[in-house]
Order: sequence, then structure tokens, then C-alpha cells
Amino acid sequence: MTSPPPATDDLPVYDSLVRERGDVVAEVREVAERALDQARRGLAGHPGSSPGPLRERAGR
Repeated sequence: MTSPPPATDDLPVYDSLVRERGDVVAEVREVAERALDQARRGLAGHPGSSPGPLRERAGR
């Protein structure tokens, strides 16, 4: 039997990293949610759902 992962309140190393570097996990989650929403809109055919071709955004 495995125990559930500890809450972030119980992880002092995590707390200190969040203070130093910001909450990268939360930021990545937010970006991923926006990307999923954009992909859903694009697949549904909503106009203006894409910011443009990848190579233009990447500066290529």
C-alpha cells in the first residue's frame, strides 16, 4: 500500500524554491490550460484561435 504524496505545506524545500524561483508548477499548469483551450477552439474551427504559424512565433 502506498501513501498519498505529502501536501506542499509539508515540503520546506519546495516552499523555499517557490520563494526563490516562483511557482513554476502553477505557471506551467496555467500555460498548459491555455494551450489546451486554444487547441480545442482551433479544432472546433473558431476563427482567430491560432496566434499564427509556429515558425513566425519562434522567430525563424
